[in-house]
Amino acid sequence: MGTSQNGLIRLIAVFKPLKATVLIVVGIGILKLIHNDVATVLDHWVAKLGVDPGNRYVDHAVRKAAHISPNRIKNLGLGSFVYAALFLTEGVGLWLLKRWAEWFTVVITGSLIPLEVWEVHHHPTTVKILLLMINIAVVGYLLYRIRKESSDMHKRG
Repeated sequence: MGTSQNGLIRLIAVFKPLKATVLIVVGIGILKLIHNDVATVLDHWVAKLGVDPGNRYVDHAVRKAAHISPNRIKNLGLGSFVYAALFLTEGVGLWLLKRWAEWFTVVITGSLIPLEVWEVHHHPTTVKILLLMINIAVVGYLLYRIRKESSDMHKRG
């Protein structure tokens, strides 16, 4: 494959560790909630971020989060770290231009697309729609690349 196509793979690879970093920060933040009053912590962040605490969605989210068990909080934090590890694996493999990483990214990213579609359908935002479109484009491009290279190998073989 040409240098420009490898450059596109490397561009995709750069975003994976960025996503992993966000998930690591979120995971640490979630795990810090285990021994705290979740509602108090969330009320603090709502005020600090300037979000309207009287907003019914914010109020509902805070009330719902206040009833999350410490075990559930721990599982959410650990899940965040697992996804971060997957994204880091994808990023390193793609940066090294490994075929397995292309397949791995197709499977992992592709498996999350239905959840993203559900989320956009129920709670649409511009950022969610943009991320969904990027992920669909990444999966489509990687499938095209895998198929093209496989076809090229068959023609040479």
